[in-house]
Amino acid sequence: MRNQTATYQQYTMNQLVLPMDFSDLIPENHVARVVNDMVESLDDQLFDEVYKGGGRPAYHPKMMTKILLYGYTQKWFSCRAIAKALTEHLPMMWLAARQTPDFQTINRFRSERLKPLMDTLFSALTHLLIKEGYVDGSSYFLDGTKIEANANKYTFVWKKSVQKYEEKLQLKIDEMLQEIEKQVELDRIQIQQETNAEEKRISSEVLQAVARSVEQELIKRDEQIKETADQKEKQAQKQALKPLRKIYRTLTTDTLPRLRKYETSFRLLGERNSYSKTDPDATFMRMKDDHMKNGQLKAGYNWQIGTQDQFILFYTVHPNPTDTRCLLPHVEALKESGLPLPKTLIADAGYGSESNYVAMADELFETLIPSHTFRQEQKRSFAKKRFHPYNWRYDETDDVYWCPNQRKVSFKRYTKRTDPYGYARDFKVYECESCEGCPFKPECTKARGNRQVHYNPVYEELKAKQHQKLKSEEGRTLYQKRKTDVESVFGHVKQNLGFRRLHLRGKESVHIELGLVALAHNLRKRATVDRRSKELKNTNQHKNRENRIKRFSRFYVLRCFWDSSFLL
Repeated sequence: MRNQTATYQQYTMNQLVLPMDFSDLIPENHVARVVNDMVESLDDQLFDEVYKGGGRPAYHPKMMTKILLYGYTQKWFSCRAIAKALTEHLPMMWLAARQTPDFQTINRFRSERLKPLMDTLFSALTHLLIKEGYVDGSSYFLDGTKIEANANKYTFVWKKSVQKYEEKLQLKIDEMLQEIEKQVELDRIQIQQETNAEEKRISSEVLQAVARSVEQELIKRDEQIKETADQKEKQAQKQALKPLRKIYRTLTTDTLPRLRKYETSFRLLGERNSYSKTDPDATFMRMKDDHMKNGQLKAGYNWQIGTQDQFILFYTVHPNPTDTRCLLPHVEALKESGLPLPKTLIADAGYGSESNYVAMADELFETLIPSHTFRQEQKRSFAKKRFHPYNWRYDETDDVYWCPNQRKVSFKRYTKRTDPYGYARDFKVYECESCEGCPFKPECTKARGNRQVHYNPVYEELKAKQHQKLKSEEGRTLYQKRKTDVESVFGHVKQNLGFRRLHLRGKESVHIELGLVALAHNLRKRATVDRRSKELKNTNQHKNRENRIKRFSRFYVLRCFWDSSFLL
């Protein structure tokens, strides 16, 4: 058999190759083109307001925005990775026009320039999505997820611990003041006036004034000792002054710094129960995706987003672990953003509280928010719970419940409860006429006396209105769509985009980073929608062409048959 010579395609690295323009090498529906089109559609004045002018010419803010957004779409959350891609990645080189800002410049733009620009930029791009018909903003699916902060797991500060140690320190300060008063004349009345009357705590400013008084007394006595001629008397005076010196040293080196430290902790905590020393704005929360599956607490933020058709319309960042307290600030921020308000806001049972129901009743849009008992009430097993007041017979005329043993549970009094955040709720208390001798008492109540029912009329009325809307065909359809809309976005961000932990610290910086993540998700989503619509269009065109060929073929066969039969 004859041997054949191997042949290869031409391969020359030193030859000039056309095209020189990178854009010809990038596919039409590539996400880099989507980033370029959306950023170029923004007004330059939006970016000019951030720059003062003067000095060395800066990199163009649109270019910097493009490389940041495209970097986040490619899972490059580090500025070093983005700077490296500027010399290695073809679409990135095209977006930057072959400019190569270093990682420090990119980081300064992200953390400083985008700080006043992020909300405006996000709103402008969301308006663009609405204008181009990707969303209309009529439905707003709200939900939150916890994102782990860029903080050490073991630098926690707990509010209860600070309170405990601060109370012990206050007792120690009170003892020190009593010792000081034996040798120094203190204005106790002024100290009591400057002390917090409600908490009965001495502040660091008051303690600093006491320390100055002790210092002046020590200087005065030191001068008196110097003027004393008798050595024995001088030695006795020095010996008598030692306790006061010791108190002053403890006051300035230990007590006062600790008191300032506790005051700083209280200021950072605010209404929270914890914070991290490495990121004071982060709160310790219980994360679902803990690798040990043991419910470990980690510093994090609560990221609230509103979506439609899996596009993120708006977002906010909160230090609160629960979704309940995030609804009102999120809605207020939405109204201030300039975005069109939705027709219907849909959220899960985590937002169903009396304070939220009352606040949302005054809004211009409808809400679909079930209570935490909505699912249970829909089950058949709930109707079989004989001892639940919802299943008891109620006489509206006499305002009386009838328990399973047919005994009256009558109205007794009104009561009020205030939650830890200051919200007061009014309850009506009903009490059974007599539980003595009732065979159902062990199953009905654990109380020693008669069974009581606490009924919240405001909450129950607002909850019933929400449940009525949720049971309607339109409400049921909308609420079922919530799971596939907003939950899918969190899955995409955490799994597909790989964003599970923050890279910046501080609430303002976290707001910027999560805004970039949200924009990256929207850009990837838009690129996918455009690609699928084009594929569908090509498929339809191909089907139409095949149908035309089939129709023509049938016509040709019939014509041939007609001609042959005519000749015969």
